[in-house]
Amino acid sequence: VRPESEGRERMKTLYIDCSMGCAGDMLTAALLELHPDPAAFLAGMNAALGGRAVVSAAPDAKCGIRGTHVTVSIHGQQEGAHPLHTECAHGGASSAEIMAFLDAVPLSRSIRENAKAVYARLLEAESAVHGCAVEQVHFHEVGALDALADVLCVCALMDALQPQRVLCSPINVGSGQVRCAHGVLPVPAPATERLLRGVPVYAGGVTGELCTPTGAALLRQFVSDYGAMPQMCVSAAGYGTGTKDFAAANVVRVLLGESGNGDEQVVELCCNIDDQPAESLAFAMDELLALGALDVYFTAIGMKKGRPGVLLTCLCRPEQRDAMLHCIFRNTTTLGVRERTCARYSLARCTQNVQTRFGPVRIKTAQGYGVTREKAEYDDLARLARGSGQPLDEIRAAVAQALRDRNETE
Repeated sequence: VRPESEGRERMKTLYIDCSMGCAGDMLTAALLELHPDPAAFLAGMNAALGGRAVVSAAPDAKCGIRGTHVTVSIHGQQEGAHPLHTECAHGGASSAEIMAFLDAVPLSRSIRENAKAVYARLLEAESAVHGCAVEQVHFHEVGALDALADVLCVCALMDALQPQRVLCSPINVGSGQVRCAHGVLPVPAPATERLLRGVPVYAGGVTGELCTPTGAALLRQFVSDYGAMPQMCVSAAGYGTGTKDFAAANVVRVLLGESGNGDEQVVELCCNIDDQPAESLAFAMDELLALGALDVYFTAIGMKKGRPGVLLTCLCRPEQRDAMLHCIFRNTTTLGVRERTCARYSLARCTQNVQTRFGPVRIKTAQGYGVTREKAEYDDLARLARGSGQPLDEIRAAVAQALRDRNETE
C-alpha cells in the first residue's frame, strides 16, 4: 500500500483545541502529557525555580475525560487563591525584576528568550489597559510567581517537544464578568482582549472567564495560524484540566502528529472594480485582512471603454467565505464576485524571539521542501528604531548579529 504521505513534505504539527479557552496551567498540563518523562520534567523545572514556586501534577477528570491537573504552590498555597493582577504602582514584582529573573533562571537560552517574549506581550497589554508605561506595570507578587511558573513550563515543554508548526482552533473566551483586585470586569478581561486582537475568538455558551491573559500571551507567542484542525495523522494527545466544572469538559486538548503542506484548500474571491477611489479600496483591504484573510491584493487591469480598473483578489479559508463576501460587497462597488477553490502549498511557519542590544525582535521562520527562511518582524524593527532613535538598517544589523550569536551558541 502506498502511503498518502509519499512524495509530500510531512511536518511535526501541534494542534491546540481551545474550545474551552486557555489558561497557562491547563496548557502546561496538556503539553506535560505529551512529554516522555513528566516526573523528570517537573523535577527539573522546580529545581530551576529554586523554591520560589513548586509545580506539581495529578490525574484528574472532567466530564469523564481523563487528564492532568497542574497546580503551582507559593508558600503552600495553590494558584487559584491568587490570580495574576497588575497595577501601575510600586510594590509587587516590577517588569524589570521579572525580566531579570528570566535572564538568570538556569534554563536554555531559547526557553528564556521565549519566556521573555511572552512577558513582553503581557506587559504591553497591561500597560495599554492601565494607561501607563511598561516600566510602571507591577504584578502582584504571588500571582507573578504563578504566571512565571506557567510561562516557563510551557516554553520548556515547547522546547522539548520541538513541533515544526503550532496551530490552534478559534478561542472560546467565555462570557459574563470576572472579579479581580480592581473590581468586576467584562469577559474577556481587557488585557486578554488586547492580546487576542486579530485572532478568531467567540463567546460560546459558558458564563465565566475561559481564556486568561497568560494563556492568551502564550498562544500568541507560539501559534502560527488559527482555524479548524488540518488533515493530520495524530500520534499522541494531551488533556489539561481546569479547576472549575462546567457542563462541557473544562480541558485544553493538544494533538501531536504529522500533517502535510499540500492538503490545505483555500478559496480565491475576485472582482473587477473601475469606479471606486483608491483610498476606499485600501480601506476594503484593511477590513478583509482584519477578518483573517490569508492575503488581499490588487492588480491593475483595463476594462471596457478603455477605463483603467483594479482586480481585487482575496484568499481565505473555506469557512471564511461568507464573511469575506459580506465585507467585499459592503466596502466596494462591485456587483459580483467570482470564486475559485485552490490547493495551497506552504512552508511551515513559526515565530521565535532574539534579544538584540536594542530589545527583543520576533523572527519569522519558514521551513519545508528543503528550504529555511528567516525574516525579522517589521513592526518590531520599526518600534525599536523609533524608541532608540537609530535608523532601521542599524536595527537590522543588530538582529543579524544576534542571530549569528545564537547560532554559534547552539
